[in-house]
Amino acid sequence: MRLVSFRHAGAHKFGAVVEEGIVDLSARGPGLRQAIAAKALPELAAFVKGRRPDFALEAVELLPVIPDPDKILCIGVNYASHASEVGREPPAQPSVFSRLHNTLVRHGGDIVRPSASTNFDFEGELAVVIGERCRHVPRARALNVVAGYTCFLDASVRDFQKHSVTAGKNFPATGPLGPWMVTSDVIPDPQALELTTRLNGSVVQHDTTNHMIFDVATIIEYLSTVTWLEPGDIIATGTPDGVGLGRKPPLWMKSGDKVEVEISGIGTLSVNVIDE
Repeated sequence: MRLVSFRHAGAHKFGAVVEEGIVDLSARGPGLRQAIAAKALPELAAFVKGRRPDFALEAVELLPVIPDPDKILCIGVNYASHASEVGREPPAQPSVFSRLHNTLVRHGGDIVRPSASTNFDFEGELAVVIGERCRHVPRARALNVVAGYTCFLDASVRDFQKHSVTAGKNFPATGPLGPWMVTSDVIPDPQALELTTRLNGSVVQHDTTNHMIFDVATIIEYLSTVTWLEPGDIIATGTPDGVGLGRKPPLWMKSGDKVEVEISGIGTLSVNVIDE
């Protein structure tokens, strides 16, 4: 099942994407994060089965798939190929940083290149949506606490990142998330996905998630040791090689660019670049 958050006629809603459009699920709860917390996804799947859509996709404005997560946790340098291209040693433990809510951007929206920098880089990533409140989750059952998966673009301001990862990753409107969440029953193995990032139609990153240094289960085990994970929390799992920083000369995003992150079994997240 593909689940979305969206805006229609000024109202925030959530629903399920079917072939022809969206089945509105807003009457069955206040939002997708709350539906995940209530463990209502199987019930929603049964409700959606065989139903005709209430809205065409083009008639709504999609929102970040979880517009209001409690936490956005990100893993840096999680592909050996990316570590090599940026001159880093592969980490011995997951390297964690966090993002603020105001960095999130919807599918079809605009990411903002800040006026303070032109070193604006792309990082396509698989994102995990947590399905229950949990702590100290052993790796062997870590995938059981996943509600679903989506696409993420970790747009990075590289010159600020040199002196502060938190600064370089937290400029407003630099974290597209979507277009929808595919529930975990559809993706039994998150390490068997193909990830492609395109800049203006040209492939700039292409890899498979089985090349992660720390797989999804290990990441969840580690993060749940550090803190409580909550329903709807987002975990971005890192990017493969091909980023602009690793190229000679560097390839930075600029106003007018279009960026797409496509992950097999999930779909394609697409955004435009504008200047602040």
